[in-house]
Amino acid sequence: MSPRLLVPALLGALGLTACATPSATTASTTTTAPPATASKAPVPLPVARRPALAGAPALAAPSHQPTLLRGARVMTAAGPIHERGFVLVVDGRIAAVGAGDGVVPAGGVVVDATGKVITPGLIDSHSHMGVYASPGTEGNSDGNEVNSPRTADVSSEHGFWPQDASLPRALAHGITTIQVLPGSANLIGGRASTFKLGRVGEASSTSARALRFPGAPQGLKMACGQNPKRVYGKGSRPSTRMGNIALQRAAFQDALEYQRRWARYDRDLADFQNKKAAGADDVRADGRAADPPDPPGRDLGLETLVGVLDGSILVHNHCYRADEMSLMLDVADEFGFQIRSFHHAVEAYKIAPLLAAKGVSVSTWVDWWGFKMESLDAVRGNVAILQEAGARAIVHSDSDVEVRQLNQEAAKALAAGRQLGVTLTENDALRWITANPAWALGVLEQTGTLEAGKMADVVIWNGSPFSTFSKPEQVYVDGVLVVDGGRPLHDVDIDIGTAPLQVQPPSPRVELLKGVR
Repeated sequence: MSPRLLVPALLGALGLTACATPSATTASTTTTAPPATASKAPVPLPVARRPALAGAPALAAPSHQPTLLRGARVMTAAGPIHERGFVLVVDGRIAAVGAGDGVVPAGGVVVDATGKVITPGLIDSHSHMGVYASPGTEGNSDGNEVNSPRTADVSSEHGFWPQDASLPRALAHGITTIQVLPGSANLIGGRASTFKLGRVGEASSTSARALRFPGAPQGLKMACGQNPKRVYGKGSRPSTRMGNIALQRAAFQDALEYQRRWARYDRDLADFQNKKAAGADDVRADGRAADPPDPPGRDLGLETLVGVLDGSILVHNHCYRADEMSLMLDVADEFGFQIRSFHHAVEAYKIAPLLAAKGVSVSTWVDWWGFKMESLDAVRGNVAILQEAGARAIVHSDSDVEVRQLNQEAAKALAAGRQLGVTLTENDALRWITANPAWALGVLEQTGTLEAGKMADVVIWNGSPFSTFSKPEQVYVDGVLVVDGGRPLHDVDIDIGTAPLQVQPPSPRVELLKGVR
């Protein structure tokens, strides 16, 4: 075939000819080419959707037999204490709780807890487990992104190691929920996440997302005082407490302006869509239909701060001194957001009525003090004074060791308050490590008390939870037994890998072959 004929043949085989050869039945049909001046309608640009960080997975309710825990002293943390009571668990939720022995449903099982004490699962509002994981090596240190005083774009979930050996140890001591925060090196340290510990060690829980508390809002870790100015004060800002506040204000001003840019985009997009629906498209100067408005560029850090401004992200503020807590309340008022909880807050007792009036909780220790200047003016009665003033007091750990004695820390706070003459009940003390931290984390509707409809996060103790001699015998999370006989039913990999080997006695054949080369 000549080159002259080859080119059209190849084009035809590839479907690249200008038009198809008409068939015999349509040979007489004529087509008219469009005018040379006409242009195709422009392909509209896609409408930007505001991105959102994916939430925790929705977990199916565990399917197992109804379980009736009966005969124990039931401390609900909701007020009532039943000297002999029961808790009925059905499909991962508390179906009923009350005095007496209760009624076991058909097909249910009964756990005789006579002589024991039942409480809600304990909650630690301030933990770094998973981001400062055990073993405590530099390779496991992921709690502070120390390269800027403002790192609102990072999230503790993305540094959380679900194989941290501290997690099953905390679970064995009755801790069922924790909030994991970034560290306090930065003024704005990043997002905090809430985790449930019931699935720790399970084969399906090899990611942080798998352990996230379903539906729990995220937090934002912020810090005042010595830490940010100590970390950044040599040649950069902030180097003073003045600089701390200035940079906090600047960050939220940036967030306000970012929020306005998105609001303007949403308004312009709505106008565009309304005109589209009415058939009145905007027409550009070149005669083409107008495109939708351009969205603002995404900024992950400002997106987090806008979440604070709109209330979807809860502020947890590391702050020791009373004057600095007051300053941060001023900043919050200026920019229209709420502080959910001040953490550590050893001088909170000085402004207890103000904190109560503002509805701000306080997550603190009982007797950690004196390890730096801003922690000097602490008192053991801090928690009790807050309680008496009507503020929401919380006992936290900030430690992968002290978390295992969170119940004893609450007992110390109870004793210190009674020494001051503050009238306190066991229910008050229990709420410091259950209901109040649940509120601070935004999950009180789901856990923190023993009430019908809530998640069945339950601890059975062998004595009073406020005794140094008591320990959990059983722990249930979402109605599933996860600790039995004081031992977690699942170990993390590092515990399995370092467990002592069980040496089996040699077989007779091995003995026979000894010495044979």
